[in-house]
Amino acid sequence: MKVRKFEELIVWQKSIEIAVQLYKNFDRHPDFGFTNQIKRASISISNNIAEGFERNSNKDFNRFLYFAKGSSSEVKSMLILGNRLGYLSNVEMKDYYYQIDEIGKMLYKLSISLTI
Repeated sequence: MKVRKFEELIVWQKSIEIAVQLYKNFDRHPDFGFTNQIKRASISISNNIAEGFERNSNKDFNRFLYFAKGSSSEVKSMLILGNRLGYLSNVEMKDYYYQIDEIGKMLYKLSISLTI
């Protein structure tokens, strides 16, 4: 079955879910600079997937998947920083990190499938 819209992609669905979780977690956090950056990076994942999908070319889609993967790495870095600053417990950080790592792997596999 061919995917007809980006909302059907599991990786897009998972990236939306982690963005919602991070938004809720940092909704009232006083460090605006940190929270703004992690929120923006998290929504960049799903936005790049959506934008690339709508380009209707595997080459363009693949390029945007690499952007999304870069954003997922940025979120991972922010999670580590948030943990070290005491904004996230070890358990929270590991849970978010696992989810983002899974998204990164899915992005990589999707990217590879476009070049086959």
